[in-house]
Amino acid sequence: MRNPLISPYVAAIFAVLLTAVPASRALADEPGHWVSISDGLLDKLAQQGIKPGWPGKTAGVAVDRTNGDLYVVVCDQGLWKSTDHGQTFERVDGGKVGGRCETGFALDMDASGGKLMCFMVYGNCAWSADRGATWTSSRLTHLDFGAVDWGASGKCALTVQHERGGALQMTTDGGQTWKSLGPGFKAVGIFTESALLASKGDGILRSVDGGASWSKVSDITPDGLVMQGFNGVGYWTTTRGVLVSRDQGATWSILGAPVDAYYGPYFGKNERSLLVVGKSGLWRTDGAGATWALGAPLPADFKVGFTGPNFAWDPAANVFYASSMGKDTLKYEVPTR
Repeated sequence: MRNPLISPYVAAIFAVLLTAVPASRALADEPGHWVSISDGLLDKLAQQGIKPGWPGKTAGVAVDRTNGDLYVVVCDQGLWKSTDHGQTFERVDGGKVGGRCETGFALDMDASGGKLMCFMVYGNCAWSADRGATWTSSRLTHLDFGAVDWGASGKCALTVQHERGGALQMTTDGGQTWKSLGPGFKAVGIFTESALLASKGDGILRSVDGGASWSKVSDITPDGLVMQGFNGVGYWTTTRGVLVSRDQGATWSILGAPVDAYYGPYFGKNERSLLVVGKSGLWRTDGAGATWALGAPLPADFKVGFTGPNFAWDPAANVFYASSMGKDTLKYEVPTR
């Protein structure tokens, strides 16, 4: 039945307004929702006749915590940077980054800011030490995930190729040459060229001779594929909590209270502020893990596992980001009330 208080003319105007604005974009200014920020970028590419590669859309996101610079991977169409929280994007890789991120640890961002390594599958891999202004290509490609010794030389890296039986590869010259350290590896970490960490699925291994030999330093097996470093301290996610080492991986202990952690940790304004992601959502602490609070739920249809999404955190703007193969890149503005 027609509402007698609403004229046909006014009703028509409301109908146009409701159909003119997509729901995801209409919610973009409302905190507490996952909303797409890649629509405009993908629309722009489509207008230029540029189509993302398989499986479509985006696959990879990272944030420079020191200034909020946002990096997004478009499948087979390189790395794009936004300085305004995803409103606009500019391609910054100079054609040296291809393929897609297949794991949540494919983009290794230096927590100190400005440096990023892209470990890509089915495309070129490269790294930048100047916020994406220039790039150095890796001569080894099709890499699942990896870690760079950002706190040391910035040229030593470890990576794993699961399609080659978990082959662990190492470079000490910025990706120009690589050496195989053997098969069966499932996770990696690095402090320096003489303090390498890895896991074969049974605890944590450490090498001080460039990977020639390994010794077991922890019986706890990390779930996260890559150890994260911040101010000389190593952090590694597990479903039991976040492992921490303050002696370059020689010993490990659980940081604070238990938490469901797989991806991360991502760091906030200091080393006491961390974000981790597990099957139960995004969990945040501002007290070095003493307590954890749910920061956001997982986006709909996002799964946690080896082949899975990337997450990122801009602590200054208090925004979370998520991206996964074949999906839009999303942001979650944390409610302030």
